[in-house]
Amino acid sequence: MADSDRSRVLTDRHASVVRVLRRVLILNLAVSAAKIALGAYTGAISILSDGFHSLSDAASNVVALVGVSAAQRPPDRDHPYGHRKYETMASLAILVFMIIVLVQISETAVERLRHASTPTVLPASVLVMLATLAMNVLVVRYESREGRRLNSQILGADAKHTRSDVWTASAVLAALVGAWLGYPRLDPFAGLVVAGFVGHACWQIARDASGVLADHIVIAEEGIRSVVEPTPGVIGCEKIRTRGPADSVFVDLHLWIDGRTPLGEAHAISHVVKDRLMARFPQVVDVVIHIEPPHENPKPQ
Repeated sequence: MADSDRSRVLTDRHASVVRVLRRVLILNLAVSAAKIALGAYTGAISILSDGFHSLSDAASNVVALVGVSAAQRPPDRDHPYGHRKYETMASLAILVFMIIVLVQISETAVERLRHASTPTVLPASVLVMLATLAMNVLVVRYESREGRRLNSQILGADAKHTRSDVWTASAVLAALVGAWLGYPRLDPFAGLVVAGFVGHACWQIARDASGVLADHIVIAEEGIRSVVEPTPGVIGCEKIRTRGPADSVFVDLHLWIDGRTPLGEAHAISHVVKDRLMARFPQVVDVVIHIEPPHENPKPQ
């Protein structure tokens, strides 16, 4: 793919990610405002906790918008590999927001268990929670689908954050019905359930982000070999390494070419290999190839 075409694809991708985040931000603000207002009016800690959880979704959307804007900047003198890991750093900022919410929800739920009180349960409460639950489901499906389509780590992390809202809203609905039937302690218990779902989402985001920052393998060696080794003039390859976010992958490998091959021809073969890899894996942004003669007894790694 020509550099100009690749730049255009990256620019289009950035615009698409920003568009998704802006739409989700508006929806999250509407959901959080409805829940916080309802929780404050009824005194239901489960609703109020869920409202602040949704508000953290909106805050994470803002962080994500900042992150993808920084990640869009081209490579420069101080960042020869580009700025894509800023998007990963933004997902870690989302994690921080979620941990804060997790602590606040847990403390409030425990305090309410110690000093029990009965929240006011109105039919409107159930209707509002049902409406926000439906909206959360739509947001998760939309953001997850777009995250897969655009290979965006930040959209994936944000979708995991919002997915926890679906489960927490379900728990809150169950608590409201329980309080309505005369079991007010279900309200703080639902708050603890909310905390559990938030904690699970924290773990998922931390796992994905740490994989990128620790240069975890992105493309399996077998997939690289299946493209490289059938190339005319190539005897084999070894020391295959891939790293980076799922949509911005760097590949390093050692390429075995007959030692009698003229340097210019060997260089041309390496360019064919690079072009084939970038065509087969569009997420690859660069391939560094070291040319060497095969070992006496080559053993594929």
